[in-house]
This record gives sequence, structure tokens and C-alpha cells, in this order.
Amino acid sequence: MSDAPFYSTGSWQPFAGQEAQFLEAWTEFSRWAADLPGAGGTPVMVRDLRSPERFVSFMPWESLEAIQGWKAHEEFKERMSRVQAFVEKFAPTEAEVVARARPAA
Repeated sequence: MSDAPFYSTGSWQPFAGQEAQFLEAWTEFSRWAADLPGAGGTPVMVRDLRSPERFVSFMPWESLEAIQGWKAHEEFKERMSRVQAFVEKFAPTEAEVVARARPAA
């Protein structure tokens, strides 16, 4: 992942049997977001191995203002609705990096 100081994250539970459509819609949405001003790197989606119906996304940002700008963008709601069409549960949040652990050299 990048060294961005802020992340938008989401916990997602797609409808059973619609995981592929969900991932396709999320990828399209995230490619759009990654091209916006203040985006800090490559968005990532992971699947919880203990609860495979749960997915967690991470999107790096340069600032909290950049995240707020993204969410206020005129296209945000419409683009997000394309993803949420395949989602039973969704919990978004914003996070700030407070520590990093680097391998000892």
C-alpha cells in the first residue's frame, strides 16, 4: 500500500451469489476515484478468510479534505449506487494513519 496518511475504508457484504458483479462494480467505482485529485494510491479490496461473505476495501488519500471532496463530488452518489446495488450490508469509515512498522534494516 501507499504511504498516504488517510484511508477511506468500507466493510461490505454483497448479496449471496452476486460477489462477482459486486467486485466488478467496485473496481469500476474505485478506478474512477483513484483518478481524482488527492487520491493517494491504488485502492484495494480484500476478502475476510474467516468470514468469506465479508469484504473490506482500502483507498489511500492525501488528506481528509480529499476524502470529503470525493464524497461531495457530483458523480459520487450515482457511481456508489452502482456498487451498492449488489450489497446487502455496507459500513464506511475514514481512517488516519497513526503509526507505521517498517522492517528493521
